[in-house]
Amino acid sequence: MERKSIAIVGAGFAGAVLARELALSGKFKITVFDERDHIAGNCHTQRDGETGIMIHTYGPHIFNTSREDVWSFVNRFGTFDPFINRVRAVTSRGIFSLPINLKTINQFFGEQFSSEEAQRFVLGLGDKSITHPQNFEEQALKFLGRDLYENFFYGYTKKQWGVEPKELPASILKRLPIRFTEDDNYYDQKYQGIPREGYTTVVENILKGVELKICLKEKFHRSQLKEFDHCFYSGPIDSFFDFEEGRLNYRSLRFEKFTAKGDFQGTAVVNYCQEEIPYTRITEHKFFTPAQKFNQTVYFKEYSMLASKDDTPYYPMRLQQDKDLLERYLKRAHQISNVTFIGRLGTYRYLDMHQVIGESLDLAKSCLENEHSRWPKIKN
Repeated sequence: MERKSIAIVGAGFAGAVLARELALSGKFKITVFDERDHIAGNCHTQRDGETGIMIHTYGPHIFNTSREDVWSFVNRFGTFDPFINRVRAVTSRGIFSLPINLKTINQFFGEQFSSEEAQRFVLGLGDKSITHPQNFEEQALKFLGRDLYENFFYGYTKKQWGVEPKELPASILKRLPIRFTEDDNYYDQKYQGIPREGYTTVVENILKGVELKICLKEKFHRSQLKEFDHCFYSGPIDSFFDFEEGRLNYRSLRFEKFTAKGDFQGTAVVNYCQEEIPYTRITEHKFFTPAQKFNQTVYFKEYSMLASKDDTPYYPMRLQQDKDLLERYLKRAHQISNVTFIGRLGTYRYLDMHQVIGESLDLAKSCLENEHSRWPKIKN
């Protein structure tokens, strides 16, 4: 029986995991395309030529998940050293730890609250007139009050997203927990770590040992669909349709690199919450691999901006006009029988690495179990 010919567009985690799982079955002839000259997508890492420090080229990525199968999967392809992300926030009233925790509350308000006292105190700060928060700002004011919101979230959020926080959905704030213990671990997932030799090595190992073809520096166009039985597309969904309905909005990032002797800020991530400071944060990459020692350091000032047609898209904005436009693209996507849209850009959703990997594992399983039926088009 002749094997089905499969195109997988994008050699990041979404495409690489799916490619491997389908290739292992031996039932498909798989070609992976990526318009960049490297694999691993926005998780790409490489050693800095001057210092030897592992650089997260498109910004820091800290792997965190509570899914046993996802954690087991990535550890087959690289050694993950434990890493706890302890973020510091620079505000007009000093430097504090994030997420907001008991230590932050006591330091910020000059108190010595117990856990229960802090919880009652913060509860009393919230705006009781807001019963059903309709946007990010209302969500923050309802649960945190104006002082914490304006010092920690207003300026940073406005810089990060390029709009007033009241224009953003309330759901975004759910990603930023508040704790009434002194736990300053940014994530609350069971497993957290960073691969010792970088994410690109992990993706390279995922793609090894299975029969597939990798085409770098080659942009896939939908006119090529006739050459394949099915295509899994992890690029921007609006790009697939040549932006015929319009362009979806993404935020992009610009990085300003600095090299110095010794250490610069003594920790991996420092957020700058004040609106008047143009960058959102400074990341010092030697601290992502604390077991490796370096005499020099590399740090990056990170600037957020609206993605132009020539910028790398990072975060889907998903404002109301984007959702309306997305609906038109989804309608067209469902009319194409041999394309499945995957990943953050293909589905226009904010997904972390572990979610992308988990969805690709689940999708591969579904495709193999339903080989002779119609495969899913898109998850939204």
